[in-house]
Amino acid sequence: MTITSRQNPLVARFRDAARGDGGAVLLLDGPHLVGEAVSAGVALQIAAVTPSALESGELQGLVSALGRQGVEVTLVSAQVMDAISPVRSPSAIVALAERPDDARAQLYRRASPVVVVAVDVQDPGNIGAIVRVAEAAGATGVVAAGASANPFGWKALRGSMGSALRLPVVTGIDPQEAVAEARRHGCRIVATVPRDGQRLFDANLTGPLALLIGGEGRGLPSDIAEAADERVTIPMQAPVESLNAAVTAAVLLYEAGRQQTSAAAGRRH
Repeated sequence: MTITSRQNPLVARFRDAARGDGGAVLLLDGPHLVGEAVSAGVALQIAAVTPSALESGELQGLVSALGRQGVEVTLVSAQVMDAISPVRSPSAIVALAERPDDARAQLYRRASPVVVVAVDVQDPGNIGAIVRVAEAAGATGVVAAGASANPFGWKALRGSMGSALRLPVVTGIDPQEAVAEARRHGCRIVATVPRDGQRLFDANLTGPLALLIGGEGRGLPSDIAEAADERVTIPMQAPVESLNAAVTAAVLLYEAGRQQTSAAAGRRH
């Protein structure tokens, strides 16, 4: 049976999740994200797929994987898919999943953690990209603090390309609390500032770290930046004055990774 009415209760479930009104329910849009959720062992509630996409065979493997996990797969018409997929060009498959368990205990699981603390990063795409680069660079987790966008909103999830389903990500925490928790776990607090900080490549980014990234426009609040153990500035050629928050996180994380790899090699010799 194919759902053809936009008044079907299923449509409201998906729309609530897209708006963030679904509580701990996530909306996963597109075959890549749904596939990443299956691979990560995320608990999926239901998936919706169009008959044309199913008949074409492009989703055959993914739908089979969903079936093996006991996930209900529902056929919906193109018009209904247009109503439940939040993107401009509707995807062939959309799913609802349960948000991963609270990850706060996992942030500092390594002996030398590197945690990214995003403070007031309000663009969902930026938050998603920060989570993505944090996983790529080997960070232990991300904290979306203050007025930051929800890393589990559908836009941020698409931006993280599945990383938010695997990497420990913490939300709903005050920036001061995030910094205090990092200190309790022995992390040195490194704040990014657009100017007058220590040159990034001269800074010591070895050992346990909490890397603070400020939001679009104003950057880190002054009290947060001033209370950090170290303030670093990424050198830039004029007239460029600042970088995108996700780009800043990438530069910082890879420099920290380079320094930590070099320090480990030095200890072995």
